[in-house]
Amino acid sequence: MVERESRIVARGALQIAQTFSRAEEAQQKALLAKEGVKAVGVDYGGEFTTSIGKIVERAVVAAKREGVISSTHAEEGAVAGATHEALMQLMPKALGLNVGGKIGVARQGEHLSVAIFVSIGLLHLDDVAIGLSHRALSVP
Repeated sequence: MVERESRIVARGALQIAQTFSRAEEAQQKALLAKEGVKAVGVDYGGEFTTSIGKIVERAVVAAKREGVISSTHAEEGAVAGATHEALMQLMPKALGLNVGGKIGVARQGEHLSVAIFVSIGLLHLDDVAIGLSHRALSVP
């Protein structure tokens, strides 16, 4: 069922983005692999506006490195577009502030999701937010 696959992948991306350590991430990736979901997480941080390009780049590089996507233009573009869309969901809260957190990228077949779990900092008044996006890819 397509709807179920979309939700499984989105949930997987969220679960990876919410891990706090590499060990916890590896454990979550192993659980997702049992469901047929490939996933990767990558940390990031910096001033939101100036970090957008770097965050998108890190998501694409990590997804390729871990075999979540191949090096095709369409798959790299899907990760870049989904990451950018998730970041735009965070923009109203994060614009002009420092952010730090984790990106989760998950894929199963033609479904790909990117989740961004972020801490938004201003002095000691931290806020948190999540951006989530989905793309469909053709499977050969």
